[in-house]
Amino acid sequence: MKVELYQKLNNEVRAVITGEEDLIANLANVAALIKHTFNPWWVGFYLVKGEDLVLGPFQGPVACTRIPKGKGVCGHARAIKTTVIVPDVHKFEGHIACSSESNSEIVVPLIHKGEVWAVLDIDSADFNAFDEEDKKGLEELVQFILPNAVNP
Repeated sequence: MKVELYQKLNNEVRAVITGEEDLIANLANVAALIKHTFNPWWVGFYLVKGEDLVLGPFQGPVACTRIPKGKGVCGHARAIKTTVIVPDVHKFEGHIACSSESNSEIVVPLIHKGEVWAVLDIDSADFNAFDEEDKKGLEELVQFILPNAVNP
């Protein structure tokens, strides 16, 4: 069932962002589509600004505004340039607790010309909420964002 949800989501993302060049508008709509489809505790983007990840468009409660390079799950995914799935964030060394309601997390880096320019961060109130199907579906999803963006 999850595979079909990702196929539907990816089609919706393509339809919404195709032809729109504004990066912030596209990220906002993608976050909203993910929230509407899967209803995670929190979903959003952090954009690379110098050495830090800075909060971008999101859906959910107030979030951490700035994450130093290499810190937390988001900073770790940025540093290793690969998707990170954390079944229990309370066991992740260096986890940044923006919300006590978050128990598991997946972070997908958005990479252009070998460099991470943003990360997609999704938190769940459930433990073990994310798996390889999520990884595959979200990695496919983020590929649609960059070609439509001006100045990633």
